[in-house]
Amino acid sequence: MKPKDRIVGVAQGEKEFEDVIGWRLDDVVDKIKGPKGTTVRLQVLSGESDDISDIKEVTIVRDKIKLENKAAKSEIYYEGIGIEKAETDDEKAETKDSVNAEPTKLGKKLGIITIPSFYNNLSRDVKKEIAKLKEQEVQGIIVDLRGNGGGSLPEATLLTGLFIDKGPVVQIRNGANRVDVHRDKDGISYYDGPLTVMVDRYSASASEIFAAAIQDYGRGVIVGEHTFGKGTVQQHRGLGRVYDLYEHPLGSIQYTIAKFYRINGGSTQHRGVLPDIAFPSAVDPADWGESKEENALPWDQIDKADYAKLNDVAHDVTYLTSLYQARIKDNSEFNYLLEDIKTYKAEKDDKVISLNLEKRKTDREERKSKRLIRINERLVKLGKKPVDDLEDLPDDLDEMDPFLDETALITFDLVSLGKIAKK
Repeated sequence: MKPKDRIVGVAQGEKEFEDVIGWRLDDVVDKIKGPKGTTVRLQVLSGESDDISDIKEVTIVRDKIKLENKAAKSEIYYEGIGIEKAETDDEKAETKDSVNAEPTKLGKKLGIITIPSFYNNLSRDVKKEIAKLKEQEVQGIIVDLRGNGGGSLPEATLLTGLFIDKGPVVQIRNGANRVDVHRDKDGISYYDGPLTVMVDRYSASASEIFAAAIQDYGRGVIVGEHTFGKGTVQQHRGLGRVYDLYEHPLGSIQYTIAKFYRINGGSTQHRGVLPDIAFPSAVDPADWGESKEENALPWDQIDKADYAKLNDVAHDVTYLTSLYQARIKDNSEFNYLLEDIKTYKAEKDDKVISLNLEKRKTDREERKSKRLIRINERLVKLGKKPVDDLEDLPDDLDEMDPFLDETALITFDLVSLGKIAKK
């Protein structure tokens, strides 16, 4: 199975398939999950096809799944090469046996720390990853918060504290207008070199607190998309406190009890965090985010906290932006993206779909042909052979991440400036 494949049917053991098209996602997941050792069969339609004749059957024996990708991890990114890949035994042997083999010349390198959520003990894990990267003598670090919806507030403060000596990180105002300032107090910075933080529209809550603090201190450069804008604190309170029915609980109500504020005084609610360098995006902040919630609390501000900026990065960001914009003019991946965004905006409000089967087949084949042309251009650039069919794509092509590659180039530019680091 590959990304964009669609599960259209689920069967328990040898029973008949149930059509799950149009079902709620959580209902489909409930059908797929089950006791360890039992069998579930899936009908899967390729993401590249709308033809039901392309449906394939996948049989899975259920087992416990350890979600290892939920923890923070680090990787090395080499200039001009990309993320370090571990060699297989065959590749090592081939290199060893080759008479004319020359060692790969590696240039500057960065550390990439990917953080999927703000779970308990996140800061402890990231501290370990920073230590590994420092041993590798990286010239800069990228913290990737894309898709990170938040989590533990204390961990947001502790994570920020890894990159500053001490100081306020976030302000919280409750319903009684009492403001509580969460601070880093240890007086230790675990990494004081060039820092870049990647965010997107799905970076929310604790992610925004961290990114906002790094931005307000001038500790690093924020790159990506306008974030979600989740700046409120909720608490569940059981209705049993009012009507205690013992064996017949009434459930609970979720109350908004406080709001988050940046150390510069502005709320992260509604407005989120604006990146210093913005990437093109198909996600319009006006169409997606906290601001679209019914009765969402508005943006406001309070007095700034008592803090001192570590760097005034405005001039450097202007310079970095000019280099970035010059690069992406000739970047095919960004040009593909801009083309797709233009098409999406032109079609998103179109409420009409053709019922002419031949027209729909023609449109589908045109989309597949267009994608195949793009993919073969990528393969040629990677020194690989073109393919005749989308089903023959090499697995490592899915690992291409033009946004990360461009963020790495921005960070290398930042390293060359030699400025944006903790004073």
